[in-house]
Amino acid sequence: MSKNKEEKKIHLLVVEDEESFIDALEIGLDREGFKVTIARDGQEALDKFEVGKFDAILLDLMLPKVSGLDVCRTIRAKSDIPIIIVSAKSEEVDMVLMLELGADDYVTKPYRLRELVARIRAVLRRRETYTPSEEASTEIMELGPILLDIDSRRCYVSGEEIKLRKKEFALLRNLLENPGRVMTREVLIDRVWGDDYVGDTKTLDVHIKRLRTLIEFDPKNPIHITTIRGVGYRFELTKPE
Repeated sequence: MSKNKEEKKIHLLVVEDEESFIDALEIGLDREGFKVTIARDGQEALDKFEVGKFDAILLDLMLPKVSGLDVCRTIRAKSDIPIIIVSAKSEEVDMVLMLELGADDYVTKPYRLRELVARIRAVLRRRETYTPSEEASTEIMELGPILLDIDSRRCYVSGEEIKLRKKEFALLRNLLENPGRVMTREVLIDRVWGDDYVGDTKTLDVHIKRLRTLIEFDPKNPIHITTIRGVGYRFELTKPE
């Protein structure tokens, strides 16, 4: 009985080079019921990922040998495993890079173990509850220069296909379904990330910024996804001149 319970433990690959954090994480995560494997540099992380079977990855950015960003890029190219960035870096440019490379969430140091555990479990729940059939249909949405093929999960802007990640696709779909209507940050977070979302609205804002770089003619002066200060976002049908 205890053997079966052990086999069901969530297995985390923790990529961290600071011994003080490693010790605290190993002890704390073990107490929370996780199985932990440690990698102390980027190359070791890639090597262990190739031979191990993990449920999620906690990834520091500042690593010896191979950077955390390169580790994220390499793993995401071959796997959809949840990746949570754990780093002292908190500048917006870093958040954009993390999300653009496919990270699911980020936690900045210093952090509380309880918050980190909540983020891990929230990301895993979102992965478990998502199934492609939830978004599958024969529906095609076309507004302005943007066309979404819901069934194939493809997006086209002015006839050219662009690649959207799952959250970006869901965000754009929600905005297109409500043209001209202000969508509050809270509503968008609830619809795209779900009730178990942990964190502030920065993740949403970074995803919106990334979306603008993909669909707007001038991302710094967006005419489709506009910001309603203090409230949220609205999709406009304005056509470029």
